[in-house]
Amino acid sequence: MFRYALRNLLQNKIRLVISVGGVALALTLILALDAIFTGVEGQLSAYIDHSGADVFVSQTGVRNLHMVSSSLSASVVGKVQAVSGVASVTPIMYVTDTMDVGPHEDRYVVYVIGLPQGATMGGPWRIARGVSIPADGQTVIDRGVAEKYGLGIGDKVKILGQELTIAGLSDGTANLLNSVAFISLNDFARLRGNMLMGNATSTSSTMPIISFVLVKVIPGASSDAVAARIEQEVTGVTAQSREEFATQERKIVKGMVTDLLTTMNLVGFLVGLAVMALTVYIATLSRRVEYGILKAVGARNRYLYGSVLAQALYSVVLGFALALTITFLLSVIIPNLGSNLALQISSGSLLKVGIVSLVIATLSALLPIRQIAGLDPALVFKGV
Repeated sequence: MFRYALRNLLQNKIRLVISVGGVALALTLILALDAIFTGVEGQLSAYIDHSGADVFVSQTGVRNLHMVSSSLSASVVGKVQAVSGVASVTPIMYVTDTMDVGPHEDRYVVYVIGLPQGATMGGPWRIARGVSIPADGQTVIDRGVAEKYGLGIGDKVKILGQELTIAGLSDGTANLLNSVAFISLNDFARLRGNMLMGNATSTSSTMPIISFVLVKVIPGASSDAVAARIEQEVTGVTAQSREEFATQERKIVKGMVTDLLTTMNLVGFLVGLAVMALTVYIATLSRRVEYGILKAVGARNRYLYGSVLAQALYSVVLGFALALTITFLLSVIIPNLGSNLALQISSGSLLKVGIVSLVIATLSALLPIRQIAGLDPALVFKGV
């Protein structure tokens, strides 16, 4: 049965290309849209996920980055460092602002992060060129954004109203909404009106205001437990594990940008399934003559049904493999084209699409079975 179904599928190359190709294109639409949705969702909390911190400490009530302001006294840094289970801390300053880029000073929305010299957390996680921690008067911006506007190392951009020199280009720090730009903590404090009296990387007396304290816990310690102790021992702060902080960030931003993507994903999913179902249905009906001949030579309906289902299964499996290959290639090619769009193929998506595809293909193959079962062998030999 399975051998016959495979032989029948392979005997006509044009039919094979049409049936498998149609299924592959339909499934590529589904997988690609799902990968885009997953990629965009992952980008929303990329900075948090790659910050290197185990716990984020913020002003009381601040539970995410997007569209918020957090202000902490610099004295909080020492208090957090003293909490049991804390290995190291890095204070950062943060604001959402626009970066003036390009010859016409086009504006691009950025998360501006102020980093102390020697910061071990909170900086760019992947550097394409240049430095990773900017010195005073310098900035590190996303490589894709820089290439889009024809910028490179040594060029100028305006951040927080001040011209800074691009000293580094980072990878993976941009999404559909914005990107991340890194400047020195000294510059951030100066540009925001918090004039420093000394080195901004040292103690609380030289750093009047910070936004967040990034915490690395000691090996084996629970991030949630350390976060709870920080909230108990340090007044006026909210402490969350990296996972909890990232979840809150995605929850806030998803409500703003992913409704449209969700609708597109659902429509694409339904269209893809409809195309696949129609392809399998037509491919099955196009072989009525072959099935009629089998019935004429004595094949039972059970054998015919099994052959029909086996052929549909082969079409879906081959189409799925081809669609997965195409989607993987797209996930590699698209980011290299300078696009902020990321495609991320998840195992959950593959499982969902695989199961639904098999179910739809089975139903699509079963629909013509009544016609196949009712075939009159005599009509087949008359060329009907």
